[in-house]
Amino acid sequence: MEKQNISQLFTREIAIQAIKDSFIKLNPAVLVKNPVIFIVGIGALMTTVVVFSDIFNNHFSNFNLQITLWLWFTVLFANFAEAVAEGRGKAQADSLRKSRTQTKARKLVHNKVELVLAIDLRKGDNVVCDAGDIIPADGDVVEGIASVDESAITGESAPVIRESGGDRSAVTGGTKVISDRITIKVTSEPGFTFLDRMIALVEGAKRQKTPNEIALIILLSGLTIIFLLVVVSLPAYFGYSLKASGISQSHNLTLPVLISLLVCLIPTTIGGLLSAIGISGMDRLLRKNVIATSGRAIEAAGDTDVLLLDKTGTITLGNRMATEFIPADGITKEQLADAAQLASLADETPEGRSVVVLAKEQFNIRAREMQPLDTVFIPFTAQTSMSGIDLKNPNGQLRSIRKGSSNAIRKFIENNNGFFPKNVEEIVSELSRQGATPLVVAENNQVLGVIHLKDIVKGGIKQRFAQLRKMGIRTIMITGDNPQTAAAIAAEAGVDDFLAEAKPEDKLNRIREEQANGHLVGMIGDGTNDAPALAQADVGLAMNTGTQAAREAGNMVDLDSNPTKLIEVVETGKQLLMTRGALTTFSIANDVAKYFAIIPAIATPLYVTSSGVAPLGVLNIMKLNSPESAILSAVIFNALIIVALIPLALKGVKYRPISANRVLALNIVIYGIGGIIVPFIGIKLIDMLLVSIHML
Repeated sequence: MEKQNISQLFTREIAIQAIKDSFIKLNPAVLVKNPVIFIVGIGALMTTVVVFSDIFNNHFSNFNLQITLWLWFTVLFANFAEAVAEGRGKAQADSLRKSRTQTKARKLVHNKVELVLAIDLRKGDNVVCDAGDIIPADGDVVEGIASVDESAITGESAPVIRESGGDRSAVTGGTKVISDRITIKVTSEPGFTFLDRMIALVEGAKRQKTPNEIALIILLSGLTIIFLLVVVSLPAYFGYSLKASGISQSHNLTLPVLISLLVCLIPTTIGGLLSAIGISGMDRLLRKNVIATSGRAIEAAGDTDVLLLDKTGTITLGNRMATEFIPADGITKEQLADAAQLASLADETPEGRSVVVLAKEQFNIRAREMQPLDTVFIPFTAQTSMSGIDLKNPNGQLRSIRKGSSNAIRKFIENNNGFFPKNVEEIVSELSRQGATPLVVAENNQVLGVIHLKDIVKGGIKQRFAQLRKMGIRTIMITGDNPQTAAAIAAEAGVDDFLAEAKPEDKLNRIREEQANGHLVGMIGDGTNDAPALAQADVGLAMNTGTQAAREAGNMVDLDSNPTKLIEVVETGKQLLMTRGALTTFSIANDVAKYFAIIPAIATPLYVTSSGVAPLGVLNIMKLNSPESAILSAVIFNALIIVALIPLALKGVKYRPISANRVLALNIVIYGIGGIIVPFIGIKLIDMLLVSIHML
């Protein structure tokens, strides 16, 4: 996971803007969106009225003034937490805005080019872009092929290829054409481009609360109502107890004390940090170059328990690589490697280059420079399924070396009056059954042996799948390979299941089947044929290099177009849920601790005997100095703990690839017990400080 220190979380600019926004968010229309903090705000307003009333009546209370100030600080600190999270997003949005250029576009009208402003383009318009042009709007390439610099969007300096008629036809406004000429069909209206949506989402302007977040807010609101009823009933109970003790009713609980008690008992900590946790989840994804179109998508990623992964590019490197030389009878491996390398010198395919590399690694056979007059290269073509070389050795004898499919080499051998050995046929058949690709090498009319080509599973991918399995996530590999090949690669990669010879409708049906069984499904895709499955999946991660249809269908877009990013998305989603769970546990444990810290202290004057003995004083286990210092210490701690936890809310708790039960157990041990211990220590230290500086 990414590591961040405090200086990365808080820059001077973000902190200054967050302080300003903290006051702006005091607007009741904004504050009411967070019911818990809204209650605190009402309480702060009521104590403010009490303070001014006391001043006008010449009954100024330093205690009431301090309570009022710290209640307002509690609201401001909660607003500050949200503003910091939003500020980090706004800073990134500003950098995205710099990539937007007020440029002109060459619009095609009746096959003639007209120069118009980019903002005047509409969906369905066709524009022409040459090398050096800024692409004026989102669209699909409908004619031509070009290299495009997308560094303004993705941060990746290497240009990418965009072409018509394929799964790499989508282009983004603000990117730059590096070479050639393309015609683009605009696919978005002004204000609704990909970049516009990115900026709006990053700024949090359109962030909607997720279902789990809404459920938690309802729970926190319910707890607040329960504690409100409890606090409202306390004056009657205290009044009865004071009367029984023969103490004047003027010593009953005052309004500022009751409000302070309510604020300390309701879950203000998680209430103040909840929005920041959600915003920072989107921010952490953005730092991984993934745009989530909603907080719901991130949450779903955290709950995902089935992942559908394409084999090529995700599980394997994407190209078959030479891994072994298997010689025919009477031929040494080195002879086979030497001939195979010569036959691959004109083969520019990844497979051909891997043969050259393997011969060098195993036998230190280096690629050789050939004399043009004595050498004829035979390049690989799809028609011949062969590559090779014709050259003369020192004694003038012609060597015709070929490398290709078994059928192609069989024809080559037979045309040279040779025969195909039975043991080589058996090797070819066995490799095919294993899901590998056999390439046969021959010289003149003799078969030299077989090159074993296979899909190379990415390093570390098996361990990643093992981690996902520990989290209760099942992985399913999707491939167009035959079942035998799919089974062999699935076993090597360590996936839980596979879907062979998969067509678009097969992916969609598999997702629906998993969802019908109660699972949340995540998948990746980049093509138009992936769009239905991306739309159906709970987490649809579309590649930025893919088609516009795929990007519109998914609820996340990977700007790096890295297929393995889906695993990181799931980890980020789980980290968000773990962070919210940890801080909720800490907050509720805090409330329990503050209850046992405050109630005994303020109940000490009750049932005092004629000799001055206070029997309830034994419950004041923290030995707080007085009821007033106990209340003020708790209110101060309640405000400061929000500020102290802001870095954790933004950074997230440490991610661990463990099951939900283990996460719950760790939360109870670390944040539950910690949430009980920390308030006792904090409140006692604040109480001692208040007494030492004579604040009461």
